[in-house]
Amino acid sequence: MYGLWKPRVLGAWKVPAAGPVIFAVNHSHNIDGPMVMGVCPRPVHFLIKKEAFIGPLDPFLTGIGQLKVDRAAADRTAITRALGVLQNGGALGIFPEGTRGEGDFASLRAGLAYFAVRGGAPIVPVAVLGSSERRGRLIKALPPLRSRVDVVFGEPFDAGDGSGRRTRRALDEATERIQKQLTEHLESARRLTGR
Repeated sequence: MYGLWKPRVLGAWKVPAAGPVIFAVNHSHNIDGPMVMGVCPRPVHFLIKKEAFIGPLDPFLTGIGQLKVDRAAADRTAITRALGVLQNGGALGIFPEGTRGEGDFASLRAGLAYFAVRGGAPIVPVAVLGSSERRGRLIKALPPLRSRVDVVFGEPFDAGDGSGRRTRRALDEATERIQKQLTEHLESARRLTGR
């Protein structure tokens, strides 16, 4: 990432050095996930749509520990593997909106709350800014080479209410808390970076 763009990483010191953690990343461009993987202070295993695992990307993504997920159904294999990452004290990366969009955390899916509550892991909000501002001249699908991309790590927080409940209502309440925290982090990151 440092060879192609100019990442500016802010708040990396807030990331817990050990133990299970979930990185909740906004997603407005294809390079957001690779950018976070490239600058994150810990190795991270992202849940990535199975459609990305094609051709030579399949063994590469699998080899670097990324997790294939079928977004069309409840993918038990992906869920088990993701929970395994957390149980082993690893870092799980999730795009909580489920797909690329505006990158504003406006429409969260319940998966993030489920993993946070079930895995007992704190969530670190991550804002990737600048990846979708302009298109490159040589490769239109990528940001201009050597352009600045900001990656802002936020304060870790717990999604659960401390009761240990895993009911549908508890997950809905956790999703509301998560959305509030992620939205506040994104606004703070925009002020901090001037984007």
